[in-house]
Amino acid sequence: VKIITNDLLYSNYVIAKSFFEIKKSPVGIYKKIESLNSINTDKVNYFSKNFGNKYFTKDNAIKIGAIREKIEKISTNANEKFFLITSLIYAADKVANTVGHYDAYRENLDTRGRLELQIPNINYSKNINNKVYCMDSNILANEVKGDVVYIDPPYNSRQYSDAYHLLENLALWNKPEVFGKAKKMDRSHIKSKYCSKDAVVELKDLITKINAKHIIFSYNNTGNSMDGRSNAKISFNQIKNILIKKGKTEINQIKFKAFTTGKSKTENHKEILFYCRVK
Repeated sequence: VKIITNDLLYSNYVIAKSFFEIKKSPVGIYKKIESLNSINTDKVNYFSKNFGNKYFTKDNAIKIGAIREKIEKISTNANEKFFLITSLIYAADKVANTVGHYDAYRENLDTRGRLELQIPNINYSKNINNKVYCMDSNILANEVKGDVVYIDPPYNSRQYSDAYHLLENLALWNKPEVFGKAKKMDRSHIKSKYCSKDAVVELKDLITKINAKHIIFSYNNTGNSMDGRSNAKISFNQIKNILIKKGKTEINQIKFKAFTTGKSKTENHKEILFYCRVK
Protein backbone atom coordinates (compact mmCIF):
# COMPACT_ATOMS: atom_id res chain seq x y z
CA VAL A 1 0.00 0.00 0.00
CA LYS A 2 1.25 3.49 -0.87
CA ILE A 3 -0.34 6.65 0.54
CA ILE A 4 0.31 10.03 -1.05
CA THR A 5 -0.78 13.12 0.89
CA ASN A 6 -0.64 16.79 0.01
CA ASP A 7 -1.42 20.07 1.75
CA LEU A 8 -0.68 23.68 0.87
CA LEU A 9 0.10 24.60 4.49
CA TYR A 10 3.57 23.78 5.79
CA SER A 11 2.25 23.07 9.30
CA ASN A 12 0.04 20.29 7.94
CA TYR A 13 2.90 19.04 5.77
CA VAL A 14 5.13 18.69 8.87
CA ILE A 15 2.46 16.67 10.67
CA ALA A 16 1.82 14.48 7.62
CA LYS A 17 5.56 13.85 7.21
CA SER A 18 5.71 12.65 10.81
CA PHE A 19 2.68 10.36 10.70
CA PHE A 20 2.89 9.04 7.15
CA GLU A 21 6.49 9.18 5.90
CA ILE A 22 9.00 8.78 8.75
CA LYS A 23 9.97 5.11 8.73
CA LYS A 24 11.48 4.74 12.21
CA SER A 25 11.58 6.56 15.51
CA PRO A 26 14.41 9.15 15.63
CA VAL A 27 17.26 8.01 17.87
CA GLY A 28 17.13 9.50 21.36
CA ILE A 29 13.81 11.23 20.74
CA TYR A 30 12.38 10.37 24.18
CA LYS A 31 15.23 12.18 25.93
CA LYS A 32 14.83 15.19 23.66
CA ILE A 33 11.10 15.40 24.40
CA GLU A 34 11.93 15.23 28.13
CA SER A 35 14.53 17.96 27.67
CA LEU A 36 12.06 20.24 25.92
CA ASN A 37 9.39 19.64 28.56
CA SER A 38 11.86 20.53 31.31
CA ILE A 39 12.55 24.01 29.92
CA ASN A 40 11.89 26.59 32.63
CA THR A 41 12.33 30.24 31.68
CA ASP A 42 10.61 33.60 32.05
CA LYS A 43 12.53 35.27 29.22
CA VAL A 44 10.25 37.00 26.69
CA ASN A 45 10.64 35.75 23.12
CA TYR A 46 9.10 36.26 19.67
CA PHE A 47 6.21 33.92 20.36
CA SER A 48 5.31 35.21 23.81
CA LYS A 49 5.60 38.84 22.72
CA ASN A 50 3.04 38.33 19.96
CA PHE A 51 0.75 35.61 21.28
CA GLY A 52 1.09 35.63 25.08
CA ASN A 53 -1.98 36.67 27.09
CA LYS A 54 -3.95 36.30 23.87
CA TYR A 55 -3.96 32.84 22.34
CA PHE A 56 -2.03 31.42 25.31
CA THR A 57 -1.17 32.30 28.87
CA LYS A 58 2.04 34.28 29.15
CA ASP A 59 3.89 31.31 30.73
CA ASN A 60 2.75 28.85 28.06
CA ALA A 61 3.63 31.28 25.27
CA ILE A 62 7.12 31.81 26.69
CA LYS A 63 7.64 28.06 26.90
CA ILE A 64 6.31 27.42 23.38
CA GLY A 65 8.71 30.01 21.96
CA ALA A 66 11.64 28.66 23.97
CA ILE A 67 10.91 25.08 22.90
CA ARG A 68 10.60 26.03 19.24
CA GLU A 69 13.92 27.86 19.40
CA LYS A 70 15.59 24.85 21.01
CA ILE A 71 14.18 22.49 18.38
CA GLU A 72 16.20 24.42 15.81
CA LYS A 73 19.36 23.77 17.82
CA ILE A 74 18.94 20.11 18.85
CA SER A 75 17.49 18.61 15.65
CA THR A 76 20.15 16.53 13.92
CA ASN A 77 18.13 15.82 10.75
CA ALA A 78 14.90 16.79 8.98
CA ASN A 79 12.83 13.86 10.24
CA GLU A 80 13.73 14.57 13.85
CA LYS A 81 12.80 18.21 13.37
CA PHE A 82 9.44 17.28 11.81
CA PHE A 83 8.77 14.92 14.71
CA LEU A 84 9.53 17.51 17.40
CA ILE A 85 7.57 20.29 15.69
CA THR A 86 4.59 17.96 15.36
CA SER A 87 4.73 17.20 19.07
CA LEU A 88 4.88 20.92 19.85
CA ILE A 89 1.98 21.82 17.55
CA TYR A 90 -0.30 19.27 19.22
CA ALA A 91 0.79 20.34 22.70
CA ALA A 92 0.29 24.05 21.93
CA ASP A 93 -3.10 23.51 20.33
CA LYS A 94 -4.27 21.64 23.41
CA VAL A 95 -3.72 24.68 25.66
CA ALA A 96 -4.78 27.37 23.17
CA ASN A 97 -7.33 29.98 24.21
CA THR A 98 -9.48 29.52 21.09
CA VAL A 99 -12.63 27.82 19.80
CA GLY A 100 -10.67 25.44 17.57
CA HIS A 101 -8.99 27.82 15.14
CA TYR A 102 -6.87 30.97 15.27
CA ASP A 103 -9.03 33.46 13.44
CA ALA A 104 -9.50 35.01 16.88
CA TYR A 105 -8.95 34.25 20.55
CA ARG A 106 -11.38 34.34 23.46
CA GLU A 107 -11.45 37.62 25.34
CA ASN A 108 -11.40 35.83 28.70
CA LEU A 109 -8.12 33.94 29.08
CA ASP A 110 -9.61 30.79 30.60
CA THR A 111 -7.41 28.07 29.09
CA ARG A 112 -4.67 27.60 31.65
CA GLY A 113 -3.56 23.99 31.19
CA ARG A 114 0.13 23.15 31.43
CA LEU A 115 1.99 22.75 28.16
CA GLU A 116 3.44 19.25 27.79
CA LEU A 117 4.89 17.60 24.69
CA GLN A 118 4.10 13.95 24.09
CA ILE A 119 5.45 11.30 21.74
CA PRO A 120 3.31 11.10 18.57
CA ASN A 121 1.80 7.62 18.20
CA ILE A 122 3.10 6.61 14.78
CA ASN A 123 2.82 3.20 13.11
CA TYR A 124 6.17 3.24 11.29
CA SER A 125 5.57 -0.14 9.65
CA LYS A 126 2.91 1.40 7.40
CA ASN A 127 5.11 4.25 6.16
CA ILE A 128 7.44 2.26 3.91
CA ASN A 129 6.12 3.48 0.55
CA ASN A 130 4.32 6.70 1.45
CA LYS A 131 5.05 10.15 0.04
CA VAL A 132 4.09 13.56 1.46
CA TYR A 133 3.92 16.80 -0.53
CA CYS A 134 3.40 20.50 0.22
CA MET A 135 2.31 22.13 -3.02
CA ASP A 136 -0.57 23.25 -5.23
CA SER A 137 -2.77 20.19 -5.79
CA ASN A 138 -3.54 21.24 -9.37
CA ILE A 139 0.19 21.06 -10.14
CA LEU A 140 0.77 17.85 -8.20
CA ALA A 141 -2.05 16.11 -10.10
CA ASN A 142 0.19 16.16 -13.18
CA GLU A 143 2.90 14.22 -11.36
CA VAL A 144 1.16 11.43 -9.42
CA LYS A 145 -1.38 8.70 -10.01
CA GLY A 146 -3.25 6.25 -7.82
CA ASP A 147 -6.14 3.87 -7.43
CA VAL A 148 -8.21 6.08 -5.10
CA VAL A 149 -7.98 9.88 -4.77
CA TYR A 150 -9.69 11.64 -1.87
CA ILE A 151 -10.01 15.42 -2.13
CA ASP A 152 -11.34 17.80 0.50
CA PRO A 153 -10.58 21.35 -0.69
CA PRO A 154 -11.96 24.50 0.91
CA TYR A 155 -15.14 25.59 -0.88
CA ASN A 156 -16.06 28.89 0.72
CA SER A 157 -14.19 32.17 1.24
CA ARG A 158 -12.73 31.08 4.60
CA GLN A 159 -9.04 30.57 3.92
CA TYR A 160 -7.37 27.84 5.98
CA SER A 161 -4.29 30.06 6.20
CA ASP A 162 -6.41 32.67 8.02
CA ALA A 163 -7.72 30.13 10.51
CA TYR A 164 -4.38 28.40 11.19
CA HIS A 165 -1.84 31.18 10.61
CA LEU A 166 -0.41 30.79 14.11
CA LEU A 167 0.41 27.09 13.67
CA GLU A 168 1.91 27.89 10.26
CA ASN A 169 4.05 30.59 11.88
CA LEU A 170 5.15 28.19 14.62
CA ALA A 171 6.05 25.43 12.15
CA LEU A 172 8.04 27.65 9.77
CA TRP A 173 9.67 29.74 12.53
CA ASN A 174 10.69 32.58 10.24
CA LYS A 175 9.49 35.06 12.89
CA PRO A 176 7.63 37.36 10.49
CA GLU A 177 6.04 40.63 11.50
CA VAL A 178 2.42 40.10 12.58
CA PHE A 179 -0.40 42.62 12.51
CA GLY A 180 -3.96 43.29 13.63
CA LYS A 181 -5.74 42.12 16.73
CA ALA A 182 -5.46 38.49 15.62
CA LYS A 183 -1.68 38.85 15.09
CA LYS A 184 -1.62 37.34 11.61
CA MET A 185 1.39 37.26 9.31
CA ASP A 186 1.38 37.85 5.56
CA ARG A 187 -0.40 34.88 4.02
CA SER A 188 -0.67 35.95 0.39
CA HIS A 189 1.58 33.09 -0.77
CA ILE A 190 -0.66 30.41 0.78
CA LYS A 191 -4.08 31.66 -0.25
CA SER A 192 -6.16 28.95 -1.90
CA LYS A 193 -7.86 29.63 -5.23
CA TYR A 194 -10.64 27.32 -4.06
CA CYS A 195 -11.75 30.15 -1.75
CA SER A 196 -12.04 32.60 -4.64
CA LYS A 197 -14.25 33.31 -7.65
CA ASP A 198 -11.96 30.95 -9.60
CA ALA A 199 -12.93 27.92 -7.51
CA VAL A 200 -15.06 26.22 -10.18
CA VAL A 201 -12.34 26.66 -12.82
CA GLU A 202 -9.76 25.24 -10.41
CA LEU A 203 -11.91 22.21 -9.61
CA LYS A 204 -12.55 21.47 -13.29
CA ASP A 205 -8.82 21.65 -13.93
CA LEU A 206 -8.01 19.37 -10.98
CA ILE A 207 -10.58 16.70 -11.84
CA THR A 208 -9.44 16.70 -15.47
CA LYS A 209 -5.82 16.12 -14.44
CA ILE A 210 -6.42 13.43 -11.79
CA ASN A 211 -5.08 10.05 -12.91
CA ALA A 212 -6.98 7.51 -10.80
CA LYS A 213 -9.62 4.79 -10.92
CA HIS A 214 -11.78 6.28 -8.20
CA ILE A 215 -12.35 9.82 -6.89
CA ILE A 216 -13.98 10.66 -3.56
CA PHE A 217 -14.93 14.29 -2.94
CA SER A 218 -15.99 15.58 0.49
CA TYR A 219 -18.39 18.54 0.66
CA ASN A 220 -20.99 20.12 2.94
CA ASN A 221 -24.01 22.18 2.09
CA THR A 222 -23.28 25.53 3.74
CA GLY A 223 -24.12 27.37 0.54
CA ASN A 224 -26.91 29.43 2.11
CA SER A 225 -25.22 30.34 5.40
CA MET A 226 -26.21 33.53 7.23
CA ASP A 227 -22.52 34.42 7.28
CA GLY A 228 -21.43 35.40 3.76
CA ARG A 229 -17.89 34.07 4.28
CA SER A 230 -19.34 30.57 4.70
CA ASN A 231 -21.24 30.62 1.42
CA ALA A 232 -19.95 27.97 -0.95
CA LYS A 233 -17.85 29.06 -3.92
CA ILE A 234 -18.67 25.76 -5.63
CA SER A 235 -22.28 24.57 -5.65
CA PHE A 236 -23.56 21.02 -5.25
CA ASN A 237 -24.67 20.89 -8.89
CA GLN A 238 -21.38 22.28 -10.18
CA ILE A 239 -19.44 19.56 -8.37
CA LYS A 240 -21.82 16.88 -9.60
CA ASN A 241 -21.65 18.04 -13.22
CA ILE A 242 -17.84 18.20 -13.17
CA LEU A 243 -17.54 14.67 -11.74
CA ILE A 244 -20.16 13.18 -14.08
CA LYS A 245 -17.97 14.13 -17.02
CA LYS A 246 -15.10 12.16 -15.40
CA GLY A 247 -17.11 9.01 -14.73
CA LYS A 248 -20.16 7.40 -13.12
CA THR A 249 -20.91 9.37 -9.96
CA GLU A 250 -22.79 8.38 -6.80
CA ILE A 251 -23.78 10.79 -4.03
CA ASN A 252 -24.07 9.91 -0.33
CA GLN A 253 -25.49 12.41 2.16
CA ILE A 254 -25.09 12.24 5.95
CA LYS A 255 -26.84 14.54 8.42
CA PHE A 256 -24.23 16.39 10.46
CA LYS A 257 -24.20 19.31 12.89
CA ALA A 258 -22.44 22.27 11.32
CA PHE A 259 -19.48 23.95 13.05
CA THR A 260 -20.33 27.51 14.03
CA THR A 261 -18.85 30.30 16.15
CA GLY A 262 -22.31 31.70 16.80
CA LYS A 263 -23.20 33.81 13.74
CA SER A 264 -24.22 31.07 11.33
CA LYS A 265 -27.21 28.81 11.58
CA THR A 266 -27.41 26.12 8.94
CA GLU A 267 -30.63 24.11 8.85
CA ASN A 268 -30.63 20.55 7.54
CA HIS A 269 -26.84 20.55 7.36
CA LYS A 270 -25.31 17.55 5.60
CA GLU A 271 -21.88 16.15 4.89
CA ILE A 272 -21.83 14.91 1.32
CA LEU A 273 -19.53 12.37 -0.31
CA PHE A 274 -19.34 12.22 -4.09
CA TYR A 275 -17.96 8.95 -5.42
CA CYS A 276 -16.79 8.90 -9.02
CA ARG A 277 -15.81 5.70 -10.80
CA VAL A 278 -13.52 7.11 -13.49
CA LYS A 279 -14.24 6.14 -17.09
